[in-house]
Amino acid sequence: MSRAPVAKAPRTEHVCQECGFRTPRWLGRCPECNAWAALIEEAPQPERTVRAAGSASGKPVPIGEVEMDQQARMSTGIGEFDRALGGGLVPGAAVLLAGDPGIGKSTLLLSALDRLARGNERPVLYVSGEESMRQIRLRGERLQALSPRLLLMSETDAGLALMAAADTQPSVLAIDSVQTLAASDLTSAAGSVSQVRELAARFVTYAKRTGTPVLIVGHVTKDGSIAGPRVLEHMVDTVLYFEGDRSHEYRVLRAHKNRFGSTNEIGVFEMKAEGLVEVPNPSALFLAERPKAAPGSAVSASLNGTRPLLVEVQALVADSGGPGAARRGAIGVDPGRLALLTAVLEKKEGLVLSDKDLYVSITGGAELHEPAGDLAIVAALCSSVRNAALDSQTLILGEVGLAGEVRAVSQIEPRLQEAAQLGFTRCIIPQGNAKRLSKAPLEVVGAATLSEALDRLLA
Repeated sequence: MSRAPVAKAPRTEHVCQECGFRTPRWLGRCPECNAWAALIEEAPQPERTVRAAGSASGKPVPIGEVEMDQQARMSTGIGEFDRALGGGLVPGAAVLLAGDPGIGKSTLLLSALDRLARGNERPVLYVSGEESMRQIRLRGERLQALSPRLLLMSETDAGLALMAAADTQPSVLAIDSVQTLAASDLTSAAGSVSQVRELAARFVTYAKRTGTPVLIVGHVTKDGSIAGPRVLEHMVDTVLYFEGDRSHEYRVLRAHKNRFGSTNEIGVFEMKAEGLVEVPNPSALFLAERPKAAPGSAVSASLNGTRPLLVEVQALVADSGGPGAARRGAIGVDPGRLALLTAVLEKKEGLVLSDKDLYVSITGGAELHEPAGDLAIVAALCSSVRNAALDSQTLILGEVGLAGEVRAVSQIEPRLQEAAQLGFTRCIIPQGNAKRLSKAPLEVVGAATLSEALDRLLA
């Protein structure tokens, strides 16, 4: 008597949770990224193809015959959020919102969804795999975000979430978060590489097929990168990072990728008891507690997209514990840039700093990574060394070169206009910028070299 054939179980693969490397057998260390104990057994899944709207036929079309979508951007009702997005939500766009735990991602998302629901005839669907609907309702009462067209769903099955979206046809779909949802047809756990990759493909496909903007919240790892495969950031249209120190009340929404706008724009928020509040003039906020006539304090202007932002640079130079024990600390400043500027000061100005402890900080949790802030950092260091305060109404701008020259910076006019609006009366800028300025809202002093600039500042 013949036996019935035994069905073979599908062959599994071991996938690296860090880089996505695949192998038919288990390995203790991934040969691609050298991560230990990162290979997890998963059932192989067929690759899915995500096609953008308008290319479903798969046939090439002349560029001049491509139909343009004339639908305007959708405003979230939060000006700083719209600024970071490049002007609002684009129909069919997939937006990834990431940030540290407790930074305020869900608070910002709920506030934006409530305003979107009030401004649209169609409902807004908010799917949460982390919180119950009662928890979201409590936050909504605190934020006064109780629009009747804001629909909530507490679900970890991505298939059911997409079915609910197909039934309700929302104007915006929000997923919080992609690491907590899972596809039931995959055997791997939620948050794994295969799950995150597959869910991202399904949500992006839904956005492109229906023209519905999809907001996806993503977790970050301890090193600040988004958890899951790197392909997640490539698949979405926009990647927003919600940054800030929880010890400070300020939060910055920064675009790291944006197919529909600039990646230099930022949105600034202040965390209060009633939630996140927009900061339309962050320069005034960052300079509100600036000490008067304090050595080691200087003000510079950074440019974030179209927005100039005035920040305070604080420096402290102190005696070290002994030879070879000098320390360097930088908060909001590139440590490599600080080391370069310190070397220029020692070589060109004759300052002995090798036996000193140097600490530089940008107050309020802001950052100053562009070269336009070099001269302000150097001025703050010299002010601390000489224990002489700089003029509190002077703005300092300029890139410092290795030869001790002060180089011109870009878009000097909006920086000076922002300083003039906040009451600054004088600025020290590169000589190259001073020659090209036709009219300035405040007194302009040009400097061609570092020595010349320091003489004007510390005379």
